[in-house]
Amino acid sequence: MRILRSLRYLFLALIILAVPATSHAQFSAQITMAPPQLVVYAQPICPQEGYLWTPGYWAYGGEGYFWVPGTWVEPPTVGYLWTPGYWGWGNGAYAWNGGYWGPQVGFYGGVNYGYGYGGSGYQGGYWRNNQFRYNTYVNNVGGEHFRNTYNKTVVINRTNYVSYNGGNGGNRARPTAAQESFVRSGRHTPATEAQSSQQHAASENHEMLASVNHGRPAIAATSKPGEFTGKGVVAAHGAPAETRATENKAEANKAAETKAAATENRAAESKATENRAEVNKAAESKATESKAVENRAAESKATENKAEANRAAASKATENKAAANEAAANKASEKNAAATRATANKENERSAAATRATENKAAETKPAAQPAAKPEHASAPPATHNAARPAQPAAKPEASRPEPKPVAAKPEHQAAPQQQHQAAPKPAPQQHQAAPQQQHQAAPKQAAAPKPEAQHQNEAKPN
Repeated sequence: MRILRSLRYLFLALIILAVPATSHAQFSAQITMAPPQLVVYAQPICPQEGYLWTPGYWAYGGEGYFWVPGTWVEPPTVGYLWTPGYWGWGNGAYAWNGGYWGPQVGFYGGVNYGYGYGGSGYQGGYWRNNQFRYNTYVNNVGGEHFRNTYNKTVVINRTNYVSYNGGNGGNRARPTAAQESFVRSGRHTPATEAQSSQQHAASENHEMLASVNHGRPAIAATSKPGEFTGKGVVAAHGAPAETRATENKAEANKAAETKAAATENRAAESKATENRAEVNKAAESKATESKAVENRAAESKATENKAEANRAAASKATENKAAANEAAANKASEKNAAATRATANKENERSAAATRATENKAAETKPAAQPAAKPEHASAPPATHNAARPAQPAAKPEASRPEPKPVAAKPEHQAAPQQQHQAAPKPAPQQHQAAPQQQHQAAPKQAAAPKPEAQHQNEAKPN
């Protein structure tokens, strides 16, 4: 049953749209009841630039008149404007004259649809440079995302809501010559597919029937065609409370569903965030452990290297210290040896000096006691020549010399007295000159040998 009713609505709508606007032709089925007054509503916000407003109207179906909500639609061609359809009386019935798109607005029965359509022409805006400029005095564009706007005051009749032309109580407007010429030119395009879908959706909604809503439908206008729910839906002024309650309930249910979905999404996002946090935490912990192991290995290696370096440095220092100690010991030994040698040499020099002094003293004192022994040598040279040799100790007997014994008490210095005593006679060179004359005299030879051995030899010679 419902399907058949829908088919009747669709068939009737197609018949209405097929009626030429110029003929004011009537439906084959006579509609003698005038449509209800226009619905009073607030225009929803334009969804985007380039969309144009198409006002709501009453259509006719199998169950009578139903309201088609006004909506914002995209024109089929840039530069085209919308001419609304209207109901017109003729030949004893009301017929629908369908709207169309064209480069200018034609005749729409003098019906005051509002929002720029005050009954003749259009004051809602115009095209310039392929962009539509909106009159914000009659259009709700929000004022945020639209650049091509202007504001021009428009006289609005808020008391005339008649929705048809002619007949009992209808508008008495007539098309101008220019409007009739424009209609006859054929430069217009029928409603778009989006507009047809808007009418079809309204025909499927039982609450859109005038017999149900009594001229105050809950859906009076929409932001986009076919969207009968959501924030873009506007209810008629004075809509029934139960209808508003239903609408509010639907909105509340939709809001609850949206909130539940948002909660689920947040929960899922939170879970995903937690999972990512756990993964990141595990990765960071693993990285931290790896880094700690690397740091410990590096520290251990550094400690080993440092200990090795310290051991090497200590060993080197020990070697250097030992070398320094050895060098110092050698130097001290050398100093001690040098000091010992110096002391010994000094002592030897002192001893030698003392011995020489003693021998020299003895040599100086002994010649004075030996002059009496010289008479034995009668054949010697004259006394004058012998008197020049006062240091000759040969005349003195060898037994009268007691000094050699103390010198023999120091065996380490035995060689020194020999040389010193033998060198003592050298100050008298005349003795050596007289030596050839005294070769046969043994006494001089005995006096020149201070050593004990020499004394023994000299003592043996007289025999």
